[in-house]
Amino acid sequence: MKVLVLGAARSGISVTKLLLKEGHQVFLNDSNVNTQPFHITNPKLTIVEGSHPESLWDENFDLVIKNPGIPHTLPFLKGFTDKNVPILNEIEYASSLVDYRYGAITGTNGKTTTTALLGELLKQLDLHNGAYGNIGIALSDLVYEYPHEKLCVALEIAAFQLIGTVHFHPTVSVIMNLTPDHLDVFKDVDEYYKAKTLVYKNQNGDDWFLRNIDDENVVAYTKDCPCRVVEFSLTQNADLYLKDGGVWLWNQKLFDLSDLKLVGMHNVQNAMVASAMAFKLGVSPQLIQEGIRKFAGVEHRIEYVKTLNGVTYYNDSKGTNAEATIVALKAFDHPVILLAGGYDKKTGFDALIPFLDHVKMMIVYGETKHQLKTLYPKAVVVENLTEATKLAHSLSKSDDVVLFSPACASYDQFDNYEQRGRLFKDLVHKL
Repeated sequence: MKVLVLGAARSGISVTKLLLKEGHQVFLNDSNVNTQPFHITNPKLTIVEGSHPESLWDENFDLVIKNPGIPHTLPFLKGFTDKNVPILNEIEYASSLVDYRYGAITGTNGKTTTTALLGELLKQLDLHNGAYGNIGIALSDLVYEYPHEKLCVALEIAAFQLIGTVHFHPTVSVIMNLTPDHLDVFKDVDEYYKAKTLVYKNQNGDDWFLRNIDDENVVAYTKDCPCRVVEFSLTQNADLYLKDGGVWLWNQKLFDLSDLKLVGMHNVQNAMVASAMAFKLGVSPQLIQEGIRKFAGVEHRIEYVKTLNGVTYYNDSKGTNAEATIVALKAFDHPVILLAGGYDKKTGFDALIPFLDHVKMMIVYGETKHQLKTLYPKAVVVENLTEATKLAHSLSKSDDVVLFSPACASYDQFDNYEQRGRLFKDLVHKL
């Protein structure tokens, strides 16, 4: 088979290695010139860098595998759709080669923490189980190493990845929540929300879809689910619910809330979902409780960094939209100095307004700094995260929380939110 891999980021490199292992002829194409060596040498590999040349349309590819970072609206793709060449994603291809069971997690916010926790719970059944997908480790890496095992995988899937799935079939899935996001790529929220519902399109009969009945958008968009629906709620009667200081699934207690180390009710919900998915995939309540007790959280998600002179610093670089920042603000009772700003995803910031009355100070930077200043006139404008962190330190007092939750993507000044979060932590540790 002759395959074009579009995008040389993590999943693109991983699926290229897997395709070559399977004996296919591969073209790896990226619009940038890669400054790092690919560390792949194979006579069946051709690397095309610097652009997406239209000459690739005439290479008679059997398949195109698109990195999720490449928009599905890219005009270059039309040259392949016009020739009826299938355009899939890395998850669709990798999952087609193995007999794994999947807990698939999508939604606007909360995906990564839920996926990471589910991965840890599944490792108690088999150390080769774990968390993959949009969380940062490509599924292809696992399939490359363990093509014959029957593993259980926690899989974070973004809307971009779901568009490229055809036969992917999770055993249990969830849409954590639905709020406007990625409107720089999707034409409107309706298209974005409908893309999320693709997570359950191949489920059936005994499979589970976990429905968040606290989210009216999830309820409205998931009425056509073809498998068993398990409803969950923090406040209402549901199949998965809170009672007597614990999380219960029907009449089965899954864990005690006192064992959960993460702050905020949003993390109670994340743990609730992860535990129910683990239960469906065969993890006992006893092992669930032990796993919850051990789990310390995820980097860049309301991550504790340091306490200095009574001031506590938290890194929430994964807060790339207003709703994520609202969740972070709700987690604290102490006075908050909020650091925000970055790349504009065109989703707006109005939802933040009711919550900004409760912050002690807001320091804004980056591409969106003037938008945020207009939203909150008392905000202090600086140029970059370094200046914002130093200013927050100089103005903070004992008992304050300095919260870096940008409400924006990172691409104006950083490669990704991980790089941005690491810089913030480095700056704090040098104070």
